[in-house]
Formats: sequence, structure tokens, C-alpha cells
Amino acid sequence: MCVATRLSDPELISSRRNPLVRQLRQLHDSPGRRDQGLMLVEGTHLLHEALRLGLVPNLLVATPTWFDRHRPLLAVLPASCTVRAATAEVLAAMATTRSPDGVVHTLPLPWAGAESLHSAAPPGFVLALDRLQDPGNLGTLMRTALAAGVDQIWLGEGADPWQPKVLRASSGAALALSIVRLAADGLRDRVDQAGTEGLQRLAAVLPSPDCSAPRPYWQIDWTRPTLLLLGNEGAGLAPDLLALADQRITIPHSSEVESLNVAVAAAPLLLERWRQSLLAAEP
Repeated sequence: MCVATRLSDPELISSRRNPLVRQLRQLHDSPGRRDQGLMLVEGTHLLHEALRLGLVPNLLVATPTWFDRHRPLLAVLPASCTVRAATAEVLAAMATTRSPDGVVHTLPLPWAGAESLHSAAPPGFVLALDRLQDPGNLGTLMRTALAAGVDQIWLGEGADPWQPKVLRASSGAALALSIVRLAADGLRDRVDQAGTEGLQRLAAVLPSPDCSAPRPYWQIDWTRPTLLLLGNEGAGLAPDLLALADQRITIPHSSEVESLNVAVAAAPLLLERWRQSLLAAEP
């Protein structure tokens, strides 16, 4: 395919004052994403992931060099996608990364309202995150959640899952997962309701030497419908959420460190369900 015939406008964007630069820079922040109903997705890998998932970009902007190197990818873009060319300098002004690899695109923000919580088939594995603040942690958690077969993620406030840093850290997993954003009281109400729907509610907490010590995570039957609660990086789970848990679980570890990074701690917890499911399926 001739690149020129695919461009929606053959004019190369060479000025940072072009209105499109301002429009895409507004997507760096949550208010801009809400106002436009779009997210900014950066890089070739995430473009591949979006197309693999059947997502349709509204707009794609790339450098001439990128177009020359990715003609087959350009050929499979939906006809409805607006395609523009920009200089490397202008593209860098549009992106959030210091060294973008030559392409950015926009996608519609997915619907993540309360109706998403009431699907025909109730989720069997839910990850609920209470006020998680660090975008890198959130993105890493999403990637692990997708690998572990999590059906839905409930976000109680915290970092915006559609910001570019989360999308990059998730390596595209954020685009594949069912994600529902809730206010703090909305998350509490939904966790409360999950108990009546038959999900065991597990709260991850620090190891404790006293008689009320939580159970090691491997002693839990993870093959049951499960809701796993993980808390804020500094404060942990809010007391009202912790009070709703059916069981408190922990990852025993050396006392040389007070706690594990939440994204690191999530990995053995989430993948334990996968491990137990494989064992249960063995003849």
C-alpha cells in the first residue's frame, strides 16, 4: 500500500502549534480523557495489541519513518481510522514518553459503569483494588491479573487505568481486561454484595505473629468463586473493606522487610488459583 493514499491528510504536521498536538496532549490527564472520551495509546506494541483485540483506533499519528517500516500494519487499519503523518519532533510533543517509537493512536474510553458489574454470567474471579496510587503498580497488577485469568477488576478510586503509563506498564493487558471504576463507598457496597452472591472475600494483609494471624495464601481453596482485596501501597486496605472479608490471607516472608510491594505480592496470590485449577484438572 502506498502510504500517501492511506493518509487522511497528506500534509505533514511539522509545527507543535498544530491543533492536533494540543488535542492529544490533553489526553495526558484524566480531565482531558473524560472530556474527549478517548485515551492516548503509545507505541507499536500496544497498537498490535489493540488491533488483535478488535479495538478500532479513532486516530493514528506516526512519523514517515514509522510508516515506511510498518506498511503491513498500516494496511490492516480500519477505514474509519484517521491517519496523519508528523515529524519526530511533533510526535514527541504529542506523546508522554521521552523517546516514543514513532506512533501514537487514540481509542474510545471503555464503558466502566455500574452496569458492568451485573453481567449474565457472574465473575468467578475478581480483583478489587483499594485506592492504588502508583500507575506502574497498577499496570503490573493488570498484566498479572490477565495471566491469572481474572474475570473483572474493581478499582476503588486511585490511579486512572487509562493513563499512558498504566497502559505501558500493563503491556496491553489493560485493554483486554474488564475494568470497573468505583468511588470508595461504591467499592465497599459491591464487596458487601459479592458475599451474598457466593464469592469468598479474601483480604491480603501483612504477616502477624499474634493469635489472629492470617492464613498463608496456599491454605485457601482458590478454586471457589473468589474476590481478592488488595489495599493502598502505604495504608493498606480501608478498615470497612477489611471488615467485610471472610478470611484474611498473607504471604509469609522474612522480617527483614516490613512488607512487599503490592504488585509483587499480587503475583503469587493471583497465580495460586491458576495452580490449584491445574492440579484439580489432573487425572
